[in-house]
Amino acid sequence: MWNVLTRELTYVAYYCWIQITQIWFYWLLGILLGSAVSVFGKNKIKELFLRLQEQSLGLWGVVPASFLGILSPLCMYGTIPLCASFSRQGMKDDWLAAFMMSSILLNPQLLMYSMALGRTAVVLRFLFSFVCGIGAGLLVHLYSVRKDLGFFRFEGFFEPESRDTDPNLFLRFVKNVGRNLKATGGWFALGILLTALYQRYVPTDVVANLFGNNHGFGILAATALGVPLYACGGGTIPLIAEWLSQGMTLGSAVAFMITGPATKFTNLGAMKSCLGLRNFILYLTYTLVFALLSGFLVDLF
Repeated sequence: MWNVLTRELTYVAYYCWIQITQIWFYWLLGILLGSAVSVFGKNKIKELFLRLQEQSLGLWGVVPASFLGILSPLCMYGTIPLCASFSRQGMKDDWLAAFMMSSILLNPQLLMYSMALGRTAVVLRFLFSFVCGIGAGLLVHLYSVRKDLGFFRFEGFFEPESRDTDPNLFLRFVKNVGRNLKATGGWFALGILLTALYQRYVPTDVVANLFGNNHGFGILAATALGVPLYACGGGTIPLIAEWLSQGMTLGSAVAFMITGPATKFTNLGAMKSCLGLRNFILYLTYTLVFALLSGFLVDLF
């Protein structure tokens, strides 16, 4: 019994080490980039977004708004108070929707993590997150025009004070890196462990049958599993990388990477608090439909 247990632990440790050697660089690069944007670029992103109001962009403003949402390093519980502040300064709901939607799906840190999945996957993740934000802005514009009322409920939300306050810029950056390491390190380790267990105990053909190009069933499965399985972007990258190597289609991966962050439990709680029940259901419906269509489109071409 002891020999069997030792053997299995050795195998799992070996698979963990293989995953770490493949992923750690992208994880660390993502943390460094995310902290750099947070410390040195966050205020510039806010200022640029506010200056867009001075331009006569109209509905076209959802395009730069979605792009700036991807650049934002804030988590959802930081993004909503920020958008509440923008709203009080006259920012339109459609622009805010584009910013929030793309910010949910992607940020500079997660984009760097995703490089472990290969160049094509990174480009697709960026492209569909960007388009998803634009689509959300367009739909909120149509909704607001037809209903003649606002889409968001920002009452009671106030932008929290920044934790990046050290007068020394280098120390401010180091402290931000430390907070990022603390926030993501556990999830990264859990993702590595789950991937190692999966490699050891789940037959390869299971993934090929589940996520492979089986008349669209793989995309449906990835869309559905993105809801319960996605906990942290860094933690899911090792799993997605392993699934792709064993037969998961890129379309299924794209669908998973859309529904995952959009339906993560903490993000759902934040969105429900500023949308109300009816608009929250619309948000979920849009996310799932967009994920399915994106997955089918990727695999089609």
